[in-house]
Amino acid sequence: MNYEQAHEEFIRLHLAGRTGERRGRLERGHRHAEALFLRNVWWPLRDDFCDLHPEYEVLDWRGRSYFADFSFMPGSVRLLLEIKGYAAHVKDMDRQKYSNELNRETFLCAMGYQVISFAYDDVEQRPELCITLLRMVLSRCMTADVPAGKVLLGEREIMRFVVRQGGSVRPRDIAEYFLLDPKTVRNILHKLCEKGWLNPVKRGEGVRKVRYELTRNVLDYWG
Repeated sequence: MNYEQAHEEFIRLHLAGRTGERRGRLERGHRHAEALFLRNVWWPLRDDFCDLHPEYEVLDWRGRSYFADFSFMPGSVRLLLEIKGYAAHVKDMDRQKYSNELNRETFLCAMGYQVISFAYDDVEQRPELCITLLRMVLSRCMTADVPAGKVLLGEREIMRFVVRQGGSVRPRDIAEYFLLDPKTVRNILHKLCEKGWLNPVKRGEGVRKVRYELTRNVLDYWG
């Protein structure tokens, strides 16, 4: 399924499950900026829309409904994602609106949400930066524990290190941090790739493995 098909199905399913103002907000609120974020950032990073909710309703400290552009809530993770244009969120904002926005974000933090904001200009012009930052956020949200029996203690520590590094490391990073020789690092990384926890990222014609990244299976499990 390509992006267009997946996006159409994603919105259709959420519309079908909503009524009243929640449905109306999705029809009115999911516009160009939100669709651009999905196309340029979310889809290249995740390749699906699982556990993602558009125009997600939460209550602010005054008990008023507030609709975040997206929420991502797999398991115990509670992320709210916002795409902010300069005009609406900075240029045209008065002091009261500015205070309300800060108070709302603080209240949501107290309620267990983490609010992540991206500038529209970055989503449009520098999506690779947004992808990198979002990957780091998702990695930090993951539990540090690997499923029991899957890895040895040394492998477990390396997986924790990879998560702390935003999901992508070089063999040299591991060798320097754990004071291991390159051959030992290569052997451990090879085992983690065999188990499906890491993927090698190769340079040039694919001869030299220069980085290792968390696999989608690990992201899905830990997310």
